[in-house]
Amino acid sequence: MSPRWEPNPEVRKGRHCVHDLSAHLVFVTKYRRDVFTDPMLERCEQIMKEVCEKFDCELAEFNGEHDHVHLLVRYPPKIALSSLVNSLKGVSARYLRQEYSAHVRQYLWDGHFWSRSYYAGSTGGANLATVRTYIQSQDQPQK
Repeated sequence: MSPRWEPNPEVRKGRHCVHDLSAHLVFVTKYRRDVFTDPMLERCEQIMKEVCEKFDCELAEFNGEHDHVHLLVRYPPKIALSSLVNSLKGVSARYLRQEYSAHVRQYLWDGHFWSRSYYAGSTGGANLATVRTYIQSQDQPQK
């Protein structure tokens, strides 16, 4: 990085790139059923942390309510966010159904745990208008 910049500990360095990618993810239980208890949410966080580590990602924040969870994930550019989401939902569903089977069966059936859909939002520091203005204001070389 340029010597005129202060190193930012939030910015991660790869072999050929410098990046600071993060996403806000929301997963909802199937039929929006109130499945989660506090111990289940704690276990879900633990499972998702382990999945993130296998993908070389960081689960920076996690919280949830009875029918959904929120995640803040920092990830490298080599990871397709959809692949990460697929693993997070698949692995957590499998373990939560196994470990809390009697409780989960009261709310969910047919082997499903999560809704098929999910929310993924970029958590970049600047909005699109600001980035667009910044790019347009760059000094172009003279011909």
